[in-house]
Amino acid sequence: MTQFNDREKTFENKLKLDKELDFKVQARRNKLLGQWAATQLGLDAASAKIYAKEVVMSDFDEPGDEDVLRKVHEDLKGKGVETSEHLIRKEMDRLLLVARDQVMTETK
Repeated sequence: MTQFNDREKTFENKLKLDKELDFKVQARRNKLLGQWAATQLGLDAASAKIYAKEVVMSDFDEPGDEDVLRKVHEDLKGKGVETSEHLIRKEMDRLLLVARDQVMTETK
């Protein structure tokens, strides 16, 4: 029975680490998206840093990516930047890969 308990504990620990890693990757992706959008908005460095944090925080509004997508899309449209949800989604997908690489490199 001890072997079974050890396997179960190992599985639970791996699941916990995987969830933490996913959270870090998503937060990093959102930060990178905020930086990308800040560039589109023409923000200076200090304002861009604040805006990127706002994008990260917007992910806590509801489950999934829709809250982040909505914030960035509305902000860009509000400033007259020509964009679409499709373009932002593509950028989110691209930045997810970048974020995953960055986080994985940092955890080694």
